[in-house]
Amino acid sequence: MRTGLKITSFVAGLVATFGSAYAVGGALDPVAVPKKPSHRESGDGHGEKSAGGVAPGADLAASGEARPDPLPEAARTVTVDGYEVTLDGALRPGAGSELKLEVEKDGKPVTDLQPHLGAYGHLVALRAGDLAYLRVHPNGEPGDGRTGSGSELSFTTTAPSEGAYRLFLDFRHGGKVRTAAFTVYAGGAASEKHAAEGGGSAGHGH
Repeated sequence: MRTGLKITSFVAGLVATFGSAYAVGGALDPVAVPKKPSHRESGDGHGEKSAGGVAPGADLAASGEARPDPLPEAARTVTVDGYEVTLDGALRPGAGSELKLEVEKDGKPVTDLQPHLGAYGHLVALRAGDLAYLRVHPNGEPGDGRTGSGSELSFTTTAPSEGAYRLFLDFRHGGKVRTAAFTVYAGGAASEKHAAEGGGSAGHGH
């Protein structure tokens, strides 16, 4: 009987607590959440499935005014914190392709990259416009017996459609993670121009 009374008292306490919270919330002005702009939340590719190699995502409403920055021009070499990162490869709509990235510092290849998120580099690809999150897979990982900590990183991905994409490479060196960002195009004249400038050697064997 005492146990029953304790449970009854506990439930009554919860009802009183949540009832008070509801009353307080009702007395406050409602928060208006605008429909625009929005924030894109994407899955990280662990177990989720969707068509076209794009990870599931959802649009979340956010307050304020949306002022998107213009898309940076495509370039196959970018500099970040004294490091030069060169992209070799091209995104192909509907077909898997290899993207190679080489990390150099002071004109010399970095041969002692440190593991980051289970690999020597972590690559994220986002489609311009809707920020669709592409699945990108590293070709090799630390400790697999064939992947070294050298300057060249290899990834495989598939572009679900033609258009512009942003690539973000995270790499760790000297105990610090740095991010190199690229603009690339999949298919169309812009992609062909990018490949002609030196970024079109996708499809190499691993």
